[in-house]
Amino acid sequence: MSDPYASRPSVHEQEIEGFGTVRVVPLDAAADAPLLHRWVSEERAAFWGMNGLTEERVAEIYAHLDTLDTHHAHLVLKDGAPAALLQTYEPGADRVGECYPVEPGDIGVHLLLAPAGPGEARPGWTAGLLTVVTAYVLLGLDRERVVVDPDVANEKAVARFLRQGFTAGPEVVLPEVDLPDVYLPEKKARLAFLTREVAFGG
Repeated sequence: MSDPYASRPSVHEQEIEGFGTVRVVPLDAAADAPLLHRWVSEERAAFWGMNGLTEERVAEIYAHLDTLDTHHAHLVLKDGAPAALLQTYEPGADRVGECYPVEPGDIGVHLLLAPAGPGEARPGWTAGLLTVVTAYVLLGLDRERVVVDPDVANEKAVARFLRQGFTAGPEVVLPEVDLPDVYLPEKKARLAFLTREVAFGG
């Protein structure tokens, strides 16, 4: 079976022993819309904020994102199969920048993991993917610190980041965003931070 993502250039590729080969590739808003729509429509993805949107609307949102210099979307592939949706952004150009003192070298990350198959056990799955994502943004993009802003009610996500070495920051209220191309409701979030020094020793 051919790999439909083989022709997409990797912005980052890393092999994790005992886990697999992980590639980070640019998102194709049109081609990937059916896959993303399935992911964001699941109840488990409610905190992503796209439940109830049509496939066409999901494609429009990511097509708009692709026009921005400050926000970028990628697919994370594990051994050639879609494993996560990764969004990176400049905190100073995002609503999170209104909620904490942004420092030079900061980069924001949103990560939506692909759903597990029926009865599928995935030990080490999240840790493996987060290891690659942090290597990409901190080393590949030469940044000093990652900031994440999971919903305070999303206790699994908060715990996941803390297990990965992130330091818990304050609870904040991200303001509503109501623009022609995107709407984001107000969100109570728990900020968390991971520095390059903590993650990689310098």
